[in-house]
Amino acid sequence: MYSILRSILFSLNPETSHELSLSLLNVADKTHTLGLLSVNVPEDPISVMGIRFPNRVGLAAGLDKNGDYFNALGALGFGFVEIGTVTPKPQPGNDKPRLFRLPKAQAIINRMGFNNKGVDHLVEQVKHRQYKGVLGINIGKNASTPVENALDDYVIGLQKVYAHADYITVNISSPNTQGLRSLQFGDSLKTLLSGLKEEQARLQQAHNRYVPFAVKIAPDMSLEETAQVAGILLQHNIDAVIATNTTLSREGVEGLPFATETGGLSGLPVQQKSTLMIQNLKSILGDKMPIIGVGGVNDAASAAEKIRAGASLIQIYTGFIYQGPKVIAEAARGVRGH
Repeated sequence: MYSILRSILFSLNPETSHELSLSLLNVADKTHTLGLLSVNVPEDPISVMGIRFPNRVGLAAGLDKNGDYFNALGALGFGFVEIGTVTPKPQPGNDKPRLFRLPKAQAIINRMGFNNKGVDHLVEQVKHRQYKGVLGINIGKNASTPVENALDDYVIGLQKVYAHADYITVNISSPNTQGLRSLQFGDSLKTLLSGLKEEQARLQQAHNRYVPFAVKIAPDMSLEETAQVAGILLQHNIDAVIATNTTLSREGVEGLPFATETGGLSGLPVQQKSTLMIQNLKSILGDKMPIIGVGGVNDAASAAEKIRAGASLIQIYTGFIYQGPKVIAEAARGVRGH
């Protein structure tokens, strides 16, 4: 069923296809015909960050930036769904075209630039939650906010989504917002995390509820940089690390159409890069901080590889675009028992 649908969707402009497929998914959910697409996903409960996840397979941020479709996406069998990245104010993102398929490599290049309707819209959508799994909300900064004032935007995001999220992700690793990745290092990272932990403590008291937050990092780091970042995350008692975001590398897609487009590369070419990052993080963090693995998961074997490398949970994005809902069940079976 999905292979037929995919051939139609892939004949369209990628961004048009993206919006149409999500709209169709919503219609299927509301007309109770989602069963034609969904598959039986085995239960495999696990506790991470103090939260019980029904299974270890989640949807990565980026597919549902505004929280418009998470109920339908969750109904396909994901143990958790992460929505966003959302910014304090609505913003259009980068100029189009900004999304490119590389089917021969089962990859995508995007330079979307945090296009979203703003955090207030997302919060309104989340108030209509029916999804019973775990809901993560991914927050970022507006492009118009100077990097030195980034903390202000992240604090606004944290404040607005705190009451509605099971966990929150701080995205400082997208390559598509100028200067954002500089927040991953040194004093910039320390200042950001210190401010966010302070606000998290205040919100915990105000809501009488602790909402953990994870930090999402890039795959394009040396071992030394990874060790420095991991040390700072531990120092600030961060609840989890998500490894990884998209890569700026073009290894594995050389010579393919669109390979020279700027933006972040996701899918199969980032699989080994993200797994290596997970291994490196695990060797540094041990059991002190859980790792959520993402990057190139497209079947049972690649899902299991992430868990063996040290991840507690995995997320899928590009694999879901290429494989459809069946990849959720395949990945869930692949990680079961690890």
